[in-house]
Amino acid sequence: MTELGELGLSSYEEKVYRTLLVTGAVTAADLSESSGVPKGRIYDVLNGLEARKLIRMQSNNPKQYVAVQPEIVVDRLLAERTYELKQEWNRYRKRAETVRSNLLPTPPAESSFWLGSLGSEEMSTALQQHMRTAEDFVHAIVGTPYENTTWETLQIEVGAFFDGANADLTVDLLLSEKVVTVLPDRFPRLINGQSADVTIRTIPEVVLSFDVIDRVETTIDIPHPVAGDDRIGVLGIKDSHVVKEFERYFQHLWATADPFLE
Repeated sequence: MTELGELGLSSYEEKVYRTLLVTGAVTAADLSESSGVPKGRIYDVLNGLEARKLIRMQSNNPKQYVAVQPEIVVDRLLAERTYELKQEWNRYRKRAETVRSNLLPTPPAESSFWLGSLGSEEMSTALQQHMRTAEDFVHAIVGTPYENTTWETLQIEVGAFFDGANADLTVDLLLSEKVVTVLPDRFPRLINGQSADVTIRTIPEVVLSFDVIDRVETTIDIPHPVAGDDRIGVLGIKDSHVVKEFERYFQHLWATADPFLE
């Protein structure tokens, strides 16, 4: 493909435009002969180029065409390609959102409960999607069952959590002291490298792990009834009264917590 072809000109359009640069003003019939574009196609090609403002008609008796200056043509072709690529990008982004939604675990219609163990791929995807709904803040309490697992497992959920967080988000994390013992020495560097504004505090014990997003939704980790180092799933609640109560509980614990690593 030629350079003009990459910018959006067909082979006939390129032949006509390049010929006009050499001949100057010329009729369609003469241009067909000079460029090698068949007479049955020449008017379609000329009309297309003229509509895109890459050539113009100079006189009407007889009708003659001239090429627009090359630097202007290149800028216009580049603008066309930029617009087309932007449209294509938007189409792929919408398709990706659809695929992402289809990959999420689907809750039963009568509830908002998702089965999913710690570190599982489907729940990591769900956690990223959950975090993408946050616009202003996330308040999260992390204890059981995270404090009983390994960093290798916990790291998967931490990564998914921050992968979904936007750069303008405020994140307040309240960790149990037992969770802190699971974290590696590099954990502070990992947190400092996040784009979101993250503050961490600790408390001796956490009875229940949950988060609150924008005072609109809370998700609660349901510990596994048999395996102490796992959960059976996550319960999502949007009832305003319930969310308000969990936010109130978070703020009560946050006020009495200690700064992390101070």
